[in-house]
Amino acid sequence: MNKIREVGKEDSLVNFTDILEFIKKPQIYTEGNAVMWTDDHISKQLLDVHLNPDIDLASRRRASIESTVDWILNSVNLEKMNILDLGCGPGLYAELMAKRGHKVTGVDFSKNSIEYARNKATKKNLDIEYINQNYLELREENKYDLATMLFTDFGVLTPVARKTLLQNVYRALKPNGTFIFDVLSDKDIKLKVTEKSWEMEKYGFWKDRPHLVLSDSYYYPKDKVILYQHIVIDNSDNFNVYRFWTHFFTSDDLKKMLVQEGFEEIECYNDVLPDIDLWNGDNVIFCKATKIS
Repeated sequence: MNKIREVGKEDSLVNFTDILEFIKKPQIYTEGNAVMWTDDHISKQLLDVHLNPDIDLASRRRASIESTVDWILNSVNLEKMNILDLGCGPGLYAELMAKRGHKVTGVDFSKNSIEYARNKATKKNLDIEYINQNYLELREENKYDLATMLFTDFGVLTPVARKTLLQNVYRALKPNGTFIFDVLSDKDIKLKVTEKSWEMEKYGFWKDRPHLVLSDSYYYPKDKVILYQHIVIDNSDNFNVYRFWTHFFTSDDLKKMLVQEGFEEIECYNDVLPDIDLWNGDNVIFCKATKIS
């Protein structure tokens, strides 16, 4: 019999064979069957994690965010910029840049995060426009002095999506506009492969009801990619498979990609963040590139 009983529901079964297929190492960039950002429950949990100033999960600690904004604005050193913040979340970086006198446009796929950010900006009377949109669909031209993409969002994109993103950013920047983003370095990449775990929850990040989470990661050395996968099973007729393809880079990798899309004056830095753990310090590369023409 190739079925097991579902969590919390004695008279319902889930196909065990399907689960076995999903826990095999998949071909690179094979998609899961669920999207985290648009799930109502998960997006609310994400927002809570974003706003927790003491952990580096959905966003960095407050002190790191503040020092990063200082570093970015000092690196560009222009007054009253028009700034594009891609993957802005609840506006943690956008607010700080707006408070420094800049006009900011924040773009994010999460409706909950955008609604929260809009309310905060209105209450604080900040010059920020928030757009609920997939930044891969950005179509603006020659508008921004600075574009940012922070907390290693660039590295979760597939090579095809990265190319689209870079083209979108290049088009959106004014001549001499700057793009600043960060990625995970390939330093100690094998240490970032996590062990398999099976956890039962009554209520948690993934579901608001009893569920089982099967988590694992798979390393693809040739492409310097780790897949972080979570299979979530509850008492419904289906189970959700979330796949996060996480890429790791060298400075030379980044320069090659940026040159191909027309960027110049490319500089990379690995000393922007404090050296706290495998996800900070010189494990993170910040890259600055310019659209000259």
